[in-house]
Amino acid sequence: MKARVLPGKKITDHQVQKYKHHHLKLSQAAAAAKAGISERSARRIEHSEALPSQREKRTWRTRTDPLAQVWDSEVVPLLEADGALNAVTLLEELQRRYPGDYGVANLRTLQRRVRQWRAVHGPEREVYFAQEHPPGRLGLSDFTVCDGLGVVIGGADFAHRIYQFALAHSGWRHAVVFEGGESFIALSTGLQSALWRLGGIPEEHRTDSLSAAFNNLAEEQELTRRYAGLCEHYGMRASRCNPGQSQENGSIESRHDSLKTALDQALRLRGSRCFDERAEYEAMVEKIVGRLNARVAVRLVVERATLRALPQRRTAEYEELPARVSKYAIFTVRGAQYSAPSQLIGQRLTVRLYTDHIECWLGGTCVLERARLNHQGGQRHPRDIDYRHLIGALRRKPGAFARWVLRDAMFPRPVYRQTWERLQARLGEREACKTIVGLLVLAADGHEAQLATELEQLIELDQLPDLFALTALLAPRAGVLPIVTVELPDLAGFDALLKGQA
Repeated sequence: MKARVLPGKKITDHQVQKYKHHHLKLSQAAAAAKAGISERSARRIEHSEALPSQREKRTWRTRTDPLAQVWDSEVVPLLEADGALNAVTLLEELQRRYPGDYGVANLRTLQRRVRQWRAVHGPEREVYFAQEHPPGRLGLSDFTVCDGLGVVIGGADFAHRIYQFALAHSGWRHAVVFEGGESFIALSTGLQSALWRLGGIPEEHRTDSLSAAFNNLAEEQELTRRYAGLCEHYGMRASRCNPGQSQENGSIESRHDSLKTALDQALRLRGSRCFDERAEYEAMVEKIVGRLNARVAVRLVVERATLRALPQRRTAEYEELPARVSKYAIFTVRGAQYSAPSQLIGQRLTVRLYTDHIECWLGGTCVLERARLNHQGGQRHPRDIDYRHLIGALRRKPGAFARWVLRDAMFPRPVYRQTWERLQARLGEREACKTIVGLLVLAADGHEAQLATELEQLIELDQLPDLFALTALLAPRAGVLPIVTVELPDLAGFDALLKGQA
């Protein structure tokens, strides 16, 4: 069986020496097969005393240069004017200047000649300098958008970001799931969570050009006041990579890819991207991060010993804003509208904005806590209206429900909205308002889930709800008090007991 050499693959000195060694004992064909060359190459080796590396390289052309007439006069001036021109563009220009002379067959030749010209006469290219990262010196933070994971929570698409902190030396990382944008509160919460989980502080903290950390309108690097205070609290030196130079933040950018790849694979293995609650998804993210950190456990032990000690406490992970509860029992924070109990109307609250919830403080007392709203789906003023806050006042004025501005935000579940639409279509406005307000009163009394089940059955039967019948059905059962007879003992028995005569 003859050995075959791939076209364009040169014979090496080692193959020649191997062929000559085997040819001392074997035939020419067998020795060539052992060396991985053809018999024809073996015959050429027999007639040559020099090794392939010692032979004079060919300097003559085997065919006429198709670009000889235009290379120096046409192509080179174009490349000198703009070195970014590619071979396809140059070929198209030659075809316009010389119709019929240069076809597609000349493209490969032109590409090779352009590549050679750039290697000798082209502009200087950017050089990347690999860096050493001593333990305990550098920690990096960044956010990454995770829409491509296709996570669904509670039946709705979960648009979110993941904040990730990583140590440049060991590669240890910490990840936190956030909704909304790359705010300072998200950066502060994620960074502090990472540092306290790590148990130490690196010398330097690097981010990209986050507007939450740097004033990008300033001509020089300028920290925002809150970010400067955060870094000062932990004794870290703040730095950032140059705008548009993501490779300078490569230690964290590469970890975004590995984390999202690991999450995607875990979701595929799970067989579903749907979760009932956000906490379930966050637990999966933490589990995946833990697996990735297990790979760098040995290096982390070395780096942990060089980290600085944590302060006695965390700094604030929230932003305080003033808000006044209007006469409509509504207050607005960052364009989002929240309802409040009517007792707070006219009060000026101090609202603490966390990444996932808000707290409303009146003096030194927290009077209200709600989940934080995010501007999603193009909503200008997202609303979070708790019907329990307003149902008492609405019970006294049920007729206001029909054309109430906040009406559509009052329904706790879709079935209540469907019931209102059916009532509005079949009953008069006054009767429909009284019925739906009565149903919401029942729901607020602790029967929301049970009443929703009853309403779904009525919709299936195409019947309207009977408020009195549903009230009687959901009313607590009357308790029956047992009859208790108390018999008083004879006091003389106690005297006998005390004397030991029982």
